[in-house]
Amino acid sequence: MRYFLLAVVAAALVAACGDSSPGEEGHSEVTMTPSTDSHRNRLANEKSPYLLQHAGNPVDWYPWGDEAFAAARRENKPVFLSIGYSTCHWCHVMEHESFEDSTIAALLNRAFICIKVDREERPDIDHVYMTVCQMMTGSGGWPLTILLTPDRRPFFAGTYIPRAAMESFVPRVEAAWRDQHDAIVSDAQRVSGLLQDAMQDAAGGEIDAGVLTRGYDELSARFDSTRGGFGSRPKFPTPHN
Repeated sequence: MRYFLLAVVAAALVAACGDSSPGEEGHSEVTMTPSTDSHRNRLANEKSPYLLQHAGNPVDWYPWGDEAFAAARRENKPVFLSIGYSTCHWCHVMEHESFEDSTIAALLNRAFICIKVDREERPDIDHVYMTVCQMMTGSGGWPLTILLTPDRRPFFAGTYIPRAAMESFVPRVEAAWRDQHDAIVSDAQRVSGLLQDAMQDAAGGEIDAGVLTRGYDELSARFDSTRGGFGSRPKFPTPHN
């Protein structure tokens, strides 16, 4: 199913992303404008190590909460929600390429109310919007990038976005929010309805010993007894495992 904003920005993202994507070993070199601003954003008051890593970004991050969505309603801006965790490689890449860059930060601050979430601190939020990403794109991963209306309805989902793509992505979303607002709101309502159905269908029963045994068998089959960790590189810790 193709949604309005996915169609609007897909060509720009594909053209700018090139061959670099999460799961590959490298990423293309970029020219960045480093921030010289010593400003610390609202994340400086948080306790999460991951959120504190972003407290010095020139992006005007909010933590998840009513204050952020009240600002989005007051300023009539969509929300740029970024979810990650402290040992996520591509989360650090996206921070270095985009969130630490004053040029990209200025674009984000102008177009959005920006919220940063630590998935280890708020797995409930991560679960909801990862479900959205998988519904809309067929896959998922971190950093998780979700665009929301001020009433928390998602209308775009993606993962890592390279800096070159961000330069065109943000202005296109800004223009779409201004010029095709009704179509975006309609998409967001459709996504919210599908999400509600999916979350209801996902309800399970009791977890018995068989589930635990299967989980152990699947993880043990992937364990690397020589080098440690699970699977092949990169082997950053995965809290849900």
